[in-house]
Amino acid sequence: MKAFANNRVLMLLENQCYPQDHRVWREAIALVAAGYRISVICPRDTGQPWRETLRGVNVYRYWAPPHANGFLGYLWEYGYSMTAAFVLSLLVFFTDGFDVVHAHNPPDTFVLIVAVYKVFGKRFIFDHHDLSPEMYCARFPGGGSRLVCRILLLLEKLTCHLADHVIATNESYKKVEMERDRVPEARITVVRNGFEEHQHIAAEPDRALRERGKTIIGFVGVMGFQDGVDYLLRALHVLLRDFGRRDFFCVLIGTGDAWPNLRALARQLALDEHVWFTGRVSDDELLRYLSASDICVDPDPSNPFNDRSTMLKMMEYMALAKPIVAFDLPEHRFTAQQAAAYVAPNDERAFAQALSQLMDDPLRRDVMGAFGRRRIETTLAWRFAVPNLLDAYWRVLPLPSVAGKISSVEVKPARAHSHPESSTLSQPAKSQPHMSP
Repeated sequence: MKAFANNRVLMLLENQCYPQDHRVWREAIALVAAGYRISVICPRDTGQPWRETLRGVNVYRYWAPPHANGFLGYLWEYGYSMTAAFVLSLLVFFTDGFDVVHAHNPPDTFVLIVAVYKVFGKRFIFDHHDLSPEMYCARFPGGGSRLVCRILLLLEKLTCHLADHVIATNESYKKVEMERDRVPEARITVVRNGFEEHQHIAAEPDRALRERGKTIIGFVGVMGFQDGVDYLLRALHVLLRDFGRRDFFCVLIGTGDAWPNLRALARQLALDEHVWFTGRVSDDELLRYLSASDICVDPDPSNPFNDRSTMLKMMEYMALAKPIVAFDLPEHRFTAQQAAAYVAPNDERAFAQALSQLMDDPLRRDVMGAFGRRRIETTLAWRFAVPNLLDAYWRVLPLPSVAGKISSVEVKPARAHSHPESSTLSQPAKSQPHMSP
């Protein structure tokens, strides 16, 4: 295949800022190392300039809209964001230029911008982070509006139809793209998320947590209405009321749309002495709290979205060699394997029982944690995903230099440039969570 002379890529990102979105950061740096010229358009976080260059990546930022709630809120957020992103894309088009548009969803409305540049012969790579229709239905009671769901399905199908190549975040998403969106398998590449081995090394455990003399249960992540933290709180209530366990303390790291409701639920369930909602924390605090945890939890309930999505917090826990209790979901099993104790989906009593059993079995906890860390190091580290990313790009915009770099790219973490709260899982929650690697 003849290599094209141009190597310019425009990345579109709305759900997070850059470089706080660790997946986008890792992809951009890997592509720069392989010889591509990368520009990123994204929202602007507090204290960030509207234009800067980070590790060779040109970043253009627009003022972020307020967090949305409800249909009209989302309509305003995405309408404003698409307009701002398009204006900045015109600036890039006439200055840096680009040959490929690489859109990271959600939202799938980036296809409206992409359609304009397809007219000018630009290629399109769709990075499918989240199943927007399933996520919408999981977020709203009763599955939300059928009309909105149909619109989201239409946008997904149109996006996949226009894409020259689709990057799936796991095999479950690949199956959806093939069966629902009719994308040929040859136009799909799976690029999973992953952590660098030198990142997320256990820190000195938080002294105040360890001095409680109890089993510390750790949770980190977005706390939206679809993220299952209410299941966790009810399981802790069962642990306290039915099993008579008072020897635990649960630290819940993160925030989100459901945060006030979850705190009220904890009070209603008489858990005030047994839970701590930290809110937003720095990377260092995140590592101290998780390092102090004896057991970590992923209470995401079973639904069409969670069943197909890989949760970043699972790998966060595994990288720190922590045993996990989780509902038995397909992608949970693929990710954690023997690093987790699985219970019947959405069964809060079974969740509490699994916690109680692990609390009394420190040897099993150590074995599970060690297995999880080895799986990160041998299978799920980011370096194993980089060759797939470069292979996807080679199919769309080949460079002579890529073949020799596929197995040698190293991506260092973004901490030097990040906002103090830049951990993927200690971020302030956007209106839709970015969960699947």
